[in-house]
Amino acid sequence: MALIHCNFWSEVLGLCCSLDAIIPEPRFSLDSKFTSRKRYFPALYLLHGLTDDHTIWQRRTSIERYAAEYEVVVIMPAVGRSYYTDMAQGYRYWTFISKELPVITRNLLPLSSRREDNFVAGLSMGGYGAFKIALSCPEKFSAAASLSGVLDVAGLAQESVRQQEMRLIFGNIKNIPGSINDLFYLCDNLDPKYKRDLKLYQWCGTEDFLYEKNQKFKAHAENIGLDLTYEEGPGEHEWNAWDLMIQRILAWLPLPKA
Repeated sequence: MALIHCNFWSEVLGLCCSLDAIIPEPRFSLDSKFTSRKRYFPALYLLHGLTDDHTIWQRRTSIERYAAEYEVVVIMPAVGRSYYTDMAQGYRYWTFISKELPVITRNLLPLSSRREDNFVAGLSMGGYGAFKIALSCPEKFSAAASLSGVLDVAGLAQESVRQQEMRLIFGNIKNIPGSINDLFYLCDNLDPKYKRDLKLYQWCGTEDFLYEKNQKFKAHAENIGLDLTYEEGPGEHEWNAWDLMIQRILAWLPLPKA
């Protein structure tokens, strides 16, 4: 696998942004010719949590080694503490991540644009972002995975000791329920033709402080008939569990073997 550190300009944000990407390398023969033709790979957008950045998956897991088993490009963008949202007082990270970034990455990297080849996953805040993107843009993504995700963001915002920060992101937090930032609302308003076609994977540790909120989302998704694969196991909000579970996600996704 090749590891690329990429800095690029975002018109949406008006900022120079960063992402890291893990890419299958072409095979090389002794006659100085590449033996594999150029091809377009499936893409997994792998999202970070609130206190992290685009480098965290490489520093805390063996994602490059795990991804080497599959024909997939793993894209890890940086979005700050935005909750993958067009912030009430801040930058338009939702527009960036859902609209601009896929266009930029497909122009820079050999990525397939087919829905069935595009996936998104993340942990904590990134788990929220992954489900938000897939439920909002099911015509672009065929599967999404959340590890210890902030899946009840309205409930967390009400309880959070960081309510001032949450207001900077979402505005009036009382308005989150029933909005485009509410995963329950997005589930209820998912285009019917994608209801059984969008595959979701959810995991949370049984000792995680977000466990009860994950149970609430699981019950709601199952009640309305979404295609949800749910797993849980011992663990808190910790990298030991996420390092193991990202391997499960890669195996769960419909990816070709390398």
